[in-house]
Amino acid sequence: MSETLQSDGRAEDAAPTEGAEGSPQDVLVREGDIAGDYLERLLDILDFDGDIDLDVEAGRAIVSIDGGKDLEKLVGQRGDVLEALQELTRLAVQQSTGTRNRLMLDIAGWRSNRRSELTELGRRAAQEVKDSGESQKLRPMTPFERKIVHDAVASVDGVHSESEGEEPRRRVVVLPGR
Repeated sequence: MSETLQSDGRAEDAAPTEGAEGSPQDVLVREGDIAGDYLERLLDILDFDGDIDLDVEAGRAIVSIDGGKDLEKLVGQRGDVLEALQELTRLAVQQSTGTRNRLMLDIAGWRSNRRSELTELGRRAAQEVKDSGESQKLRPMTPFERKIVHDAVASVDGVHSESEGEEPRRRVVVLPGR
């Protein structure tokens, strides 16, 4: 049995869902609910306004926080605070359920906007490499960012991409061929 904190600060037992009945969709909805409760308490502590939206997409729970003017502070420069909050939220869900999860957190639409920017970057770089025949190294990115760029490059015939380097300096390289 694990313990979670209620919004009034009292501890409450939370039964792990390991081996729990229910479809994979039900498990993801439960993860989203736990994450939403955790993030709601965080917003209350910080005295930030925000609406929490829960969704399930591509086999993962997605939690979005929108609406408050202070939310940009929870994104940070280049999403660094958002990444840290996502990891803390994943750990809170894991503590409650007893299992690792792939929950994704978006705040103030930052991830969805970033996804659009990176998709365009990947397609543009792929087209330039296809036209010039010369490889192109992109700046270092997070794993989330690299995956989006790899997916965008894969949509262009005649080019491919690879990652090179070590974290936190790992980057996408777009190459001609394949």
